[in-house]
Amino acid sequence: MKQHIAALIFASPQAVALPDIRSVLEEALQTEVPETDIQAAIGAIAEQFRQDDFPFELVEIAGGYQFLTKGAYHNTIAIHLKQTTKKRLSQAALETLALVAYKQPVSKPELEEIRGVNCDYALQKLLEKELVVITGRSEGPGRPLLYSTSDKFMDYLGINSLADLPKPKDFKELENSVGETPSIEEFTPAPE
Repeated sequence: MKQHIAALIFASPQAVALPDIRSVLEEALQTEVPETDIQAAIGAIAEQFRQDDFPFELVEIAGGYQFLTKGAYHNTIAIHLKQTTKKRLSQAALETLALVAYKQPVSKPELEEIRGVNCDYALQKLLEKELVVITGRSEGPGRPLLYSTSDKFMDYLGINSLADLPKPKDFKELENSVGETPSIEEFTPAPE
């Protein structure tokens, strides 16, 4: 069973949830599989891949399990991705994605009110990249679509839930400012 679980998680492009693992195993093995047995096997797999012999590990992420590269190899992967990735998110798309992440579910009119500009293109790109999904309609006038982040968004950030996002108070002002901070003299009125 351990090998079946490892193969399933390895072959999946996103995190595989425990109920999905159980469903696949029961159909593949033609027998009922207790959840405790699956959890024990997952624990054994995780322990096996913690060894230094492996460049990846089994991680609980986005409500399921996925193999991810260990931190020591992130630079190698980053270089590969930099060489092979053709397009990045624009500043507008990043701003829109951040708003969706922290305000979700959020409508396009709400996003445009906060950003002060049209968000059609940014939302379209985020939907194409599957970082944002449509989760319903607002009860407000016109019943606009509501947007939320996807599981792919959590996979990309390496977080297990939205509670793992940094809190706005955790951001340092200096890291997120543009230009130089004015000196104290600029705020002090000049003597007459």
